[in-house]
This record gives sequence, C-alpha cells and structure tokens, in this order.
Amino acid sequence: MRPIRRTAPALIAVSVLMLAACGGDDEGGGGGGGGGEAATDYPTDDITLYVPYAAGGPTDLAARTIGTCLEDEFGQTVIVENREGASGSIGMQAMLAEDPDGYTLSLIAVPASATNPLQGEDVGYTNDDYVPIAAVTEIPSVLAVGADSEYADAEAFFEAAEENPGQLNVGVPGTTTSQAMELKRMAEEYDIELTLLPFSGNAEMTAALLGGNVDAVFINSSQDVLSNIEAGEFTPLAVSTPESVDYIDAPPLAEVGFPELTNSVSVFGLAAPAETPDDVVSTLEDAVSTCLEKPETVEQLGEQYVPDEFIGTEAFRSRIDEIVEVYGPILQD
Repeated sequence: MRPIRRTAPALIAVSVLMLAACGGDDEGGGGGGGGGEAATDYPTDDITLYVPYAAGGPTDLAARTIGTCLEDEFGQTVIVENREGASGSIGMQAMLAEDPDGYTLSLIAVPASATNPLQGEDVGYTNDDYVPIAAVTEIPSVLAVGADSEYADAEAFFEAAEENPGQLNVGVPGTTTSQAMELKRMAEEYDIELTLLPFSGNAEMTAALLGGNVDAVFINSSQDVLSNIEAGEFTPLAVSTPESVDYIDAPPLAEVGFPELTNSVSVFGLAAPAETPDDVVSTLEDAVSTCLEKPETVEQLGEQYVPDEFIGTEAFRSRIDEIVEVYGPILQD
C-alpha cells in the first residue's frame, strides 16, 4: 500500500482566525467569487452535496465519506443526494441552479466533468461555471477480462485487437470518461481500434463482463473491482498509471506499448459554483485537507486512493486544464 500523505493538518480554527484578521479580504483563498458570507460565519446551515452518479459506486463512497467528515468539522448536516445521468452533467446542473453561497456543492469526477462541455453539445455548463475545491480520491483504471477469457495477458489482448480492428468490445463508464478518451487515443495514436460500449458505472460494467457481454472492461479500480480481482472473477491485464501499483498484479499500459496513455486516473473531488466567495472556498478546502489526515476517513476511502500530496483548489484546477488540453481536440474533431 502507498503511504498516507504527511502534510501538516489544515486546522479550521486557525483558518478562521487568519481570515478574521484579514477583515474578509478577497485576495487569498480558493479562486471563487468575492463578497458573500464571511468564513467566520460559514457554515450556519445544512450543506447539500450532489453526487452525479448512482449510489454505491466510487463517487458515492467518496461523497458520503467526506460528507460525514465535514459534518464533524462544521457541526452542520451534509445532505448527500444522487443526481445521476448524462455522464455527470445532471448533478452539475443541479448544483449550478442553486445560490453560490457554499451550501450547495457537487462531487465531480474528473475528467468526465471537464470533458462534458467540450463535446460540441449543450450540457448546461462550462468549465468556467464551477470552482474545484479539493480532490478527495484518485483512482487509476484497470483493463480487465473475465476469468474464462482467452486473453491471458495484455500482449495477447492487444495483438488480437490489432489483427481484428473493431472486433473486440470494451466496456467504459461513459463516453466522456478518461477510460473512453484513452482508448480513443489508442486508436488515433497507436492504430489499435476497439469498440467502446458506455455504461453508467461499475455495477453495470461488472454485470456485462461476468455475463460475457463484453470482451473486457476499462474500469475504475475501486474496492468492488479489487474484490472481483481477488476473488478471481476478473483478470487484470494492465493499469493506467505511469508506474506499477502494488495492489494490482498487472503492468502499466505504458510498459506494454502505449507510453502516452497514462491519463486514465479518475479524480473525485468537491466543487462549488464559480461565484462562491473565496473565503468560503478556502474554508471548505482546508476542511477537506483536515479530513484527509484523519485515519478513519483514509480507511473508509481506501488508503491506496488518497492522494500522496493534497490536491487543493489551484492544483485541482491545473489538473482540469491539463485534461481539457489533452482531450479537447479528440472531442472536438
């Protein structure tokens, strides 16, 4: 397992005192809008946290775990609501329809949240309409086949794909996810053509693979997937990380002929409407940082999924900008 981050805890009390000393100055903080309720008063009411995917998946787990911790930190109820559909756009729209005051947040899944507006169709928001607050988990993808598959390793799978363009079908969690984007890049840059079948999440993809309805899945390696690997139901062929991970016995795609395909890592984190006051964004950012230092939170999220270094507002925004730069041309072709 990877070690837990060893950054200094960001204490809410200290943050509040510093903000109070600054007199509510808008210069610092997280890049939202100015003005509004001061962080010394926030929060004073319930917070709604939308999950743009179905209950039971990795986004839902991340949202409910961080929501519970924020309740403890703030002493206010965090109401988690699932608003699945349209590759996460419905949940984002629900958040953006509310006031930008910090009382309505969304759990975003990058890159899907970032790539949705790039498809050339109106999804109800742009990447300028929200401010990323902090990442909660990073989950790499794994290319896996069923236990009775004829493909014993990645080399055999991709050799078959090269000899039979478009004949092998692979389940992916939506058309704008990093999994779908990376396999499209595989076709464009390496001439390996696979037929992509989008599903709504891990549960549907698992059922399709176990039922023999797809040849493989390129799926978030969340706890449910790791359990299937451990049980022998899934055979992992490759992982999406630049280097091997110690909890999946499979080589990186970069080591089996695809050195550029290292971006399929789903980052789940909190976001708020773009005009949310900077001091409120900073308070939330600090609270997430504190939560990710708590052993009980790390255990619930999965130690292997908690970023080694905290990804706050600026770093999260940079990650989104990188995704837009890499995947934008693919979606806009």
